[in-house]
Amino acid sequence: METKVWDPVDHLRSDEAIAEYITAALEDGDPQFIAACLGDVARARGMATVAKDAGLSRESLYRSLSAEGNPSLGTIVRVAKALGIKLVAQTDKAA
Repeated sequence: METKVWDPVDHLRSDEAIAEYITAALEDGDPQFIAACLGDVARARGMATVAKDAGLSRESLYRSLSAEGNPSLGTIVRVAKALGIKLVAQTDKAA
């Protein structure tokens, strides 16, 4: 049996897919997972372009948005803005 590595970047082609992906990451609540998902979206959009638009170096962006990264909230906000993603808060009816 032959297998292929699954890369979420291959499925992040539309704004709707990206919004659903980031929403699911935010609902999960794991900060490192959220950062890694933003990194996937940045790779899908072009890491160098996103880094420039966010005012960061490409290397710094890769490092911050890796699974091991720990970006500041400021970095998350700048990257979200560069990606055209609006982070929104809503009440948790289950809480």
